[in-house]
Amino acid sequence: MATHPLTVGFDLDMTLIDSRPGIKAVYDRLSEETGTYIDSELAITRLGPPLEQELAYWFPAAAVPAAVDRYRELYVDHAIVPTPAMPGAVEAIAAVRAAGGRAIVVTAKHQPSAQSHLDHLGIGADALIGWLWAEAKAEALREHGASVYVGDHVGDVRGARTAGAFSVAVATGPCDGAQLRAEGADVVLDDLTRFPRWLEDWLTDGAAASEPEDAAEDAA
Repeated sequence: MATHPLTVGFDLDMTLIDSRPGIKAVYDRLSEETGTYIDSELAITRLGPPLEQELAYWFPAAAVPAAVDRYRELYVDHAIVPTPAMPGAVEAIAAVRAAGGRAIVVTAKHQPSAQSHLDHLGIGADALIGWLWAEAKAEALREHGASVYVGDHVGDVRGARTAGAFSVAVATGPCDGAQLRAEGADVVLDDLTRFPRWLEDWLTDGAAASEPEDAAEDAA
């Protein structure tokens, strides 16, 4: 049984938002400006880790900091509008609020960019913490007393487990259900449309709450 006040943390990219179209547009523009080849189709299949890690595949180490700065400048004009909410994202936040809880967003993303996405899509968060990846997310989860963390990447699972939070994984990003389970996710859902039902069950039955029967196999 969850203890109150309930706080649920959510990852951003590929959990609450489908950032692939916007990020691809930025990579393509950055490639055009710098003359550096970037396979943007490949890059958007491995979203999650910090931007510096991805740009290091395409730029010499000494050029990465400048590429990061220019990427973030381009991001404002090219990535926000094309990026939609993931199915069920708004409803998942609403489910937490309906249960009397707080919904926070903990992401590796540049925090001002993350805030722009939330504002554009009307996704209200009680707190937003950026620049944290994998186990480092535990810092914010602990600080805000999060008992659940929802994410799409094995790094999110590690962050939840490091914080001692219940790990809810959604198979909507680069990691499939089998990978998420192998990393230690407590539950794997197909997507956030399953989350309100799961949360209701979890608040009633605690750790005994399982995945929706038709989700467990699909997410593998």
